[in-house]
Amino acid sequence: MNRRLLPWSSENGTPCYLDTDSRDSFLSRLADNLEAVQLGKGRELLRYTVKLLAQQEPSEVELRNMVARLSEALRDAIRVAESRGERLPVTGDSGNARAAVAVIDREIVR
Repeated sequence: MNRRLLPWSSENGTPCYLDTDSRDSFLSRLADNLEAVQLGKGRELLRYTVKLLAQQEPSEVELRNMVARLSEALRDAIRVAESRGERLPVTGDSGNARAAVAVIDREIVR
């Protein structure tokens, strides 16, 4: 049986997993649908953010709200990617985490 990371957490914040080999079970379809909603929400939030930043200079409150919502959307997108990645065949550690940290250090933290 395969374990699938679900796109929701338990009441105490721990990850929830589904043990199944079926991609057609009710919970698998529910998880697929929720992942699609989460990714769609992230896309719409990104469009809104780009539009807002292009039209005006947002207030501090608007920026804080945008950062909070973008953080939530990024958390959801990472969870979807991890869930889908865990279902792919393992090919070994390619050092992607170290490369990501290097990019962040170089491009974002100046």
